[in-house]
Amino acid sequence: MNERFKVVIPARFGSTRLPGKPLLNIAGKPMIAHVCERALEANADEIVVATDDDRIFQTVASLGIKAVMTSSYHQSGTERIAEVARLCGWQGDEIIVNLQGDEPLIPPAYIRDVAIALANQSQAGIATLAAVIIDSEEIFNPNSVKVVLNKAGYALYFSRAPIPWERSSFTSAGGTPSGNIPYLRHIGMYAYTVDFLNRYCLWDASPLESIESLEQLRILWHGETVLVKTVDKTPAAGIDTQEDLLRVERFLVSNHP
Repeated sequence: MNERFKVVIPARFGSTRLPGKPLLNIAGKPMIAHVCERALEANADEIVVATDDDRIFQTVASLGIKAVMTSSYHQSGTERIAEVARLCGWQGDEIIVNLQGDEPLIPPAYIRDVAIALANQSQAGIATLAAVIIDSEEIFNPNSVKVVLNKAGYALYFSRAPIPWERSSFTSAGGTPSGNIPYLRHIGMYAYTVDFLNRYCLWDASPLESIESLEQLRILWHGETVLVKTVDKTPAAGIDTQEDLLRVERFLVSNHP
């Protein structure tokens, strides 16, 4: 079993709602320090923070973690990670996990799970995570991205809509799923091979991703296969607002006194 992988953490200073988000203090440490700790706990071979801001670069360096300055013109974290792979000279078959810089509560096991799932198959160059939806109301929530799989565990489609649509159970106002098939919520953590990242950067945006505002649909549009590893539950939400910041701090203080 191949268990070797790297983690890249994209961390931008600019944020509309929380400027300087990676450096915000949470329980006595900058947010980016907590995220790096999750990567260390996952036993990654190498951890790199990809940033476009010298303040973040210096903070990460002071933690003893490698930081790389990347372009400020990237349209996505995936493109930023591809630049890191080029700058570091990583080989095409090496596996990289994209760990968002605002996810200090992500379970380290999930970081490892997605990397190992990708390593131990040969059909896909990218893997991601999903969890069974427990609350049926979430199926109809457009902020909860759903995914349907084939029998081998590869993605057929991602959508903000309720998929699959149960014709006998759902109405335009909602409904209750029959229970014949589990509904899956997509968890936006990805593992890629470097070869996949190089291909991705050559693709144009697709009409499907523009319609649904889901970048992962670009991958299916261009004919690539996405492996989906199902995990026990959806992790705690990341930090986008001041309220999120306080929620995460309360959790960390109570669980790591």
